[in-house]
Amino acid sequence: QVQLVESGGGLVQAGGSLSVSCAASGRTFSGYAMGWFRQAPGKEREFAAAINWSGRSTVYADSVKGRFTISRDNAKNTVYLQMNSLKPEDTAVYYCAASPTITTMRTLGSEYWGQGTQVTVSS
Repeated sequence: QVQLVESGGGLVQAGGSLSVSCAASGRTFSGYAMGWFRQAPGKEREFAAAINWSGRSTVYADSVKGRFTISRDNAKNTVYLQMNSLKPEDTAVYYCAASPTITTMRTLGSEYWGQGTQVTVSS
């Protein structure tokens, strides 16, 4: 089992920046690909970004590419999502995810989920 706990969400104005973090515990963190998904009100949960176990490979949704950066610190069992140039349409609950690989995360859904953290971008 892997337990994931997000933190760092909040309210920010459009054009601003915000960082969210996800602390993992349980099974070996460095053995998992980590990712972020988001779910806006009335919409389905969607993929935002993912990073492989070593941190050398990242994948982003087109909607966040160039604005969001995912990173991880295996020594701290933590994955981060730095969000810049935020838009009102980025408003959502952001969920941390863990799966054996990025591919399985995106095709089969995440094996583990955090409880989510709210990010609200005002116009």
